[in-house]
Amino acid sequence: MEKSENPTLENEKIAMRATFNTLLANVVLTVFKMIAGVLGNSTAMIADAVHSLSDVLSAFVVIVGVKLSNRKPDKGHPYGHERFECVAAILLAALLLFTSAGIGWSGMQKIIAGDYGTIATPGIIALIAAIVTIVAKEAMYWYTFRAAKKINSGALMANAWHHRSDALSSVGSFIGILCARLGVPILDPIAAIVISLLILKVAFDIFRDAIGKMTDKSCDEETEAALRSVILAQESVLGIDVLKTRLFGNRIYVDVEISVDGSDTLEEAHNISHNVHDAIETEFSDVKHCAIHINPAPPQKDDL
Repeated sequence: MEKSENPTLENEKIAMRATFNTLLANVVLTVFKMIAGVLGNSTAMIADAVHSLSDVLSAFVVIVGVKLSNRKPDKGHPYGHERFECVAAILLAALLLFTSAGIGWSGMQKIIAGDYGTIATPGIIALIAAIVTIVAKEAMYWYTFRAAKKINSGALMANAWHHRSDALSSVGSFIGILCARLGVPILDPIAAIVISLLILKVAFDIFRDAIGKMTDKSCDEETEAALRSVILAQESVLGIDVLKTRLFGNRIYVDVEISVDGSDTLEEAHNISHNVHDAIETEFSDVKHCAIHINPAPPQKDDL
């Protein structure tokens, strides 16, 4: 039985609002950090400003991904477009990967070349910019994270972690700028390498989650256990023969075979199936499609 399409307009509005608000904030931050980097003579802050440009680009990726994933099923995509959001998440993971590589390589070059000691001492404005960025990007992370959890959006969650990666990058910039002002400039490239590894870990987690949703990965054990509990709680359901789940973007497909009394009429079996179907879709809002198959229960020993 196919579940009727639930309205997705509200979820799309939440995603668009969160993305657009952080997009504007990122544009302001990028300009601010670039000015602070130039005036404060800080290459770390200039690099951090360039990093923020990737957040602006990622916002457009999220907008496109959410818009496409919320389109109604059509002739070419009869099962819907939810996996476009996974594609957006993978693109964001790639952006994080390149960002991580760029930051790490820059730090390695400075250490290998040994030119970190010749960097001019950054001005106080660069240090202030780093502090402002850390606070702002952490606030963006939590704002986007809550929106992503509310609508179960992989692309929006990936964008939230992109904000967190920018905050971590700014922590590295802050440490590097502070140490340079205190006369220990070598910690600047070391901090950059550590931050790049943290960003790489985030990119890997986002990529793994998106790939799982695109390759029919099953739900977690807790969700399947909850599904079994709901199914078995329905009247006249004697057992579960088969339960299969698969992730389709941020939605769930369920295939279940249940056992009922073999003496039930076709109409009675249909009503049981219908009750199970409705119970699953009522209890689990992420379920997009639920297929119920009826099997006659094996006769009991007392019936032989």
